[in-house]
Amino acid sequence: MSKHHDLISTRQMLDYAQKARAMVAERRREDLDTDDMLQLALNRILEIIGEAARRVSEDGKSKYVEIP
Repeated sequence: MSKHHDLISTRQMLDYAQKARAMVAERRREDLDTDDMLQLALNRILEIIGEAARRVSEDGKSKYVEIP
């Protein structure tokens, strides 16, 4: 994949990570246990981040080896 595609995927990961942080900013851990919508939303966000991470090229991954 090209550098351009890596940038798009990386940007998507960042955008969704920020969405997840905003969702839980005023929440407590107990909310995750009792709020099905929150659980489902966070799970979907993690899926999206994982899918975007999988699209990053090997060359792109080798530039940032400190990021698992």
